[in-house]
Amino acid sequence: MMTRIAFALLAAGMAALAFSPAAQSYAQAQKTPEKWDYEIVDGKRVPKAKRQVNPDGSWREEKRDGKCVEIKEMSAQGELKITRKCDD
Repeated sequence: MMTRIAFALLAAGMAALAFSPAAQSYAQAQKTPEKWDYEIVDGKRVPKAKRQVNPDGSWREEKRDGKCVEIKEMSAQGELKITRKCDD
């Protein structure tokens, strides 16, 4: 009777070990939802920027950091303008 219980516990432990790497790889393969303000990079939260690209190659990017907003604008000629606004 005791060997049956020991065998059942051993089998359950081996099954748990077999499924744990599969669960971890599934969790790492998931993509961050689009409406989140952060991306996960190397296990750390990184602020996600909102970028609008125009047909002429220019773009505008907004990134929030607390009460501040950093705006980067790149013209079609390659000129970069960075503006930082903070709400008081």
